[in-house]
Amino acid sequence: MKITYSFHAEEEIIARSISKEIIEQIVQEPQQTMPDENDETIEIHQSIIEFSNGLSYLVRVFVTQREFTPHVVTVYRTSKISKYWRIE
Repeated sequence: MKITYSFHAEEEIIARSISKEIIEQIVQEPQQTMPDENDETIEIHQSIIEFSNGLSYLVRVFVTQREFTPHVVTVYRTSKISKYWRIE
């Protein structure tokens, strides 16, 4: 699957040490998906990922569609999983 990235997302990927492989996995098969409350054109894809330091983080990928291609607007990881994880 082809995925495009905003300049901001590219900066965040480097700054937050999140691999594009992880992002692509989350975009294709997120554990959860929800709308962005601030922008109806953006969908948040998120998954709990264990990083090389042995700690688990919630990785949140903000995605919009450009024609038929997912476009990553921004991405970050947080240890505050319970703040964002939606109990279904």
